[in-house]
Amino acid sequence: MRKPRGLMFMGGLLAGLWGGIYAPAPGDAATTEYIVVDRQTGLAISGFDPVAYFTEAAPKVGKAEIEFGFAGATWRFRNEGNRAAFAEDPDVYMPRFGGYDPVAIARGASVPGHPLIWLVSGQRLYFFYSAKERASFAAEPERFIETAERRWSEVKRALTP
Repeated sequence: MRKPRGLMFMGGLLAGLWGGIYAPAPGDAATTEYIVVDRQTGLAISGFDPVAYFTEAAPKVGKAEIEFGFAGATWRFRNEGNRAAFAEDPDVYMPRFGGYDPVAIARGASVPGHPLIWLVSGQRLYFFYSAKERASFAAEPERFIETAERRWSEVKRALTP
């Protein structure tokens, strides 16, 4: 399965529905060492299909009957083909930085991103806390990626498994 190149933005409609900002409620999101996981369900990325961001250029909710366990989380998929693609190479489809906002990571903080505020850049999926952070990242993705990658091991050490 070939992934598209370049930048893709989610539609303004979804950002508008969320008011451009996602603020996790207490108990809404926990962290594992690498991935933002819902405390109640154990679902990674709120049950959205990680492969759909690449194949459909949109966030799509996965099905409960099509799941895959990986990295201490349950991942959901829209179809068997997407699950198979993820199972073959999860690092290709998982959100970079475990779903944490790369702009926050670049600042040295671990802030969970939201699967409806997303961007694919350099063939990697990124989630953001708000539309503002996504816009900042989109203006200079290389700078934010470079800084976030340098700070990620430090930020990861501070996460509570």
